[in-house]
Amino acid sequence: MNSLSAPRRGRLYRKLATDAAALGRPPRPAAAARPVTGADLAGLPVAARRYLTFMEVAGRPPDWSLLAHLTGRFRLHPRLPWMRCEAWQYNTSPAVTRLFHMRLRMAGVLPMTGRDAYTAGHGRMHGQLAGLIPVAAGAGPEYDVSELVTYLNDAVLLAPSMLLSLPITWDHVSDSAFDLTLSDAGHQVTARVSVDGRGAPTDFSTDDRWCELPGGLVRTRWSTPVQGWMKINGRWQPSRGAAVWQLPGGPFCYAEFRFAPGALAHNTAPAGRTPASPAPPADRPEPVTASGGRP
Repeated sequence: MNSLSAPRRGRLYRKLATDAAALGRPPRPAAAARPVTGADLAGLPVAARRYLTFMEVAGRPPDWSLLAHLTGRFRLHPRLPWMRCEAWQYNTSPAVTRLFHMRLRMAGVLPMTGRDAYTAGHGRMHGQLAGLIPVAAGAGPEYDVSELVTYLNDAVLLAPSMLLSLPITWDHVSDSAFDLTLSDAGHQVTARVSVDGRGAPTDFSTDDRWCELPGGLVRTRWSTPVQGWMKINGRWQPSRGAAVWQLPGGPFCYAEFRFAPGALAHNTAPAGRTPASPAPPADRPEPVTASGGRP
């Protein structure tokens, strides 16, 4: 996929657009923000400055939205097979909002859809089999925190300038890592970002996510290692990433995603609008591998 316009007519995208429209928020801020400057980065930890410099946030106003299309594979249990999946997501800032729609096929035949959301300080998730049978549902404080820290993860990897318009505390860890603490609607989440020598993120980890285990919801370390970055139209985006639970029995990688060139758009809404800077069909990525990731 070379631009976000290609798959927009699909049902998954239309459902995301419907949910986004139901929020009733304007498609863009009423007043334009000023561009980020070097002075905005001066007081941050050294690893955070290197990260934001690598991501080239200076010279543009902070992004107010993220629209992304992902493909990859997903599994529900370490002993269950992988399933091919597709996902659309939409995030906004400074009103912290995350909408995530995913579709996969169980046994390669039955369609299953999952919808995660964080709006107005509340997180929730819902899953259906064949569009009719509920197979998963969740809401409450654990989901509020889990969805908020996932929003933070999205911003770090896909829309870094959003971090500069949010109530975030930046803390030094080392020359290759820093911590972020995001507060929203009475919730607070913290995560660690690891970067390589250039500042490219190699991992994001947090203890502020809850995993549904046989005994119920358990606070569990969660990480999203990244392997490879590519530059499209002046913006860096990951080429591959994974999601991993650190379970008592060992790491459980349950999702692996790929981002095609042009899979991301910023400062647009999922309602058929043209992205601000779509990648032209002939655009070629500049592949750069970030160490420490997982395919």
